Amino acid sequence: MKPLSWSEAFGKGAGRIQASTIRELLKLTQRPGILSFAGGLPAPELFPKEEAAEAAARILREKGEVALQYSPTEGYAPLRAFVAEWIGVRPEEVLITTGSQQALDLVGKVFLDEGSPVLLEAPSYMGAIQAFRLQGPRFLTVPAGEEGPDLDALEEVLKRERPRFLYLIPSFQNPTGGLTPLPARKRLLQMVMERGLVVVEDDAYRELYFGERRLPSLFELAREAGYPGVIYLGSFSKVLSPGLRVAFALAHPEALQKLVQAKQGADLHTPMLNQMLVHELVKEGFPKRLERVRRVYREKAQAMLEALDREVPKEVRYTRPKGGMFVWMELPKGLSAEGLFRRALEENVAFVPGGPFFANGGGENTLRLSYATLDREGIAEGVRRLGRALKGLLTLV
Repeated sequence: MKPLSWSEAFGKGAGRIQASTIRELLKLTQRPGILSFAGGLPAPELFPKEEAAEAAARILREKGEVALQYSPTEGYAPLRAFVAEWIGVRPEEVLITTGSQQALDLVGKVFLDEGSPVLLEAPSYMGAIQAFRLQGPRFLTVPAGEEGPDLDALEEVLKRERPRFLYLIPSFQNPTGGLTPLPARKRLLQMVMERGLVVVEDDAYRELYFGERRLPSLFELAREAGYPGVIYLGSFSKVLSPGLRVAFALAHPEALQKLVQAKQGADLHTPMLNQMLVHELVKEGFPKRLERVRRVYREKAQAMLEALDREVPKEVRYTRPKGGMFVWMELPKGLSAEGLFRRALEENVAFVPGGPFFANGGGENTLRLSYATLDREGIAEGVRRLGRALKGLLTLV
C-alpha cells in the first residue's frame, strides 16, 4: 500500500489557509483568572436570551415547517424587507449571509484571482485578510489611523495600481477604532468615482457610535451621487447576537447576483430558523435596543480610557475611540507586542498583538484592546495588570 501524502493531495489554495491568530490566542486566554481584552466579542449582557427563547419556541410552534425547510439563497423575505427599510434600499438589493465573514469570503471568490491587486488599510481586519488570502491576491496597503486611511497615500497608490476593490471600514475600524470624518469620506469617494473602482465597505459597527448621530456611510454617499460601485456589508452580530451568524450584503444587481451564485455553492442559504429568529427580535423595539447597546459600549469605552490614562506610561500611545469596541495601542519603537503579550499573560491579562492585522507585515509594536466583554471593575483591574506588564517591559529599554 502506498503511503498517503496529504500535502500532495491538497490543492494550491490549501497552502494559503492559515489558522486565525485571534482564535489561537483565545485558546490561551481561557485559563482561569485571565482578564481578556483579546477577542472582539460583543458584551454578553446584551444578548436577548429570554426574548430569543420565547421567539424560537413561537416560531417552531407556529411556522416550524418553514423554519426547518430549505429556503431561497437571497434570504427570508421579511428580514430582507426589514434590512431594506433600516438601510434605505429595496429588498431585492439585500442578500442575507451567514455572518459578515461569509460575505467577505464571497467577495473574495467573486472579485479576486491569483495575483489580483486588492487594497486594504494597514492595519485592517484580520478576518478579511484571511478570507481574501485564499484567492492568492497581491495586497496593496495604505496607512490607517484614528481618522481613517491616509488619503494622500491612497492617491499615490491609485496612480500606479488599479485594485479589484478597496476594502474599508470607515466607522470604528477593527482594529484601530478609527472613524473616517465626513470630508475625508467625500474625498475618498470622489477618488474612487473618478477611476470607476469598486469599494467594499464593512460597516459592522455602524450603530455603535458614542456621539449624537451616525455619519453617513460611503454606500449612502455613493447612492446620493448616483455611483453604484460600493458594496455594503452589515451585520446583526454586534447589536443582537454573533452566535446566530446573520448578516447582509447590499450591492448593484449585477454584483449581487454573482454573490448569490457564489453563496449557492457555499451553503445554499443561511439557516432559516436563525433568520426568522433575528426578524422576530428586531421587528419591534429595535431603536430602543440600539440605544441601550450604544450606552453600554460608551460606558465601557469611558472606563477603559480612564484606566489607561491612570495606569499606562506616557511613552505609550493609544487611540480614543468615538464608537465601536476597540482601543489601538502603539508601543515605543523597538518594543514588541509579542513580548508584552508574554508578560501580560504572567499578569493574567490578555490582548491581541497587532502584527496579524497588517497584510504585508509590520505593526510589531502595536496591539488591540477590546473593552466589550468586561464590566467596569474588570476593565480597571485588567488595565492595572497591563500597566504592570508595560512598566516591566519599558525597564528593559
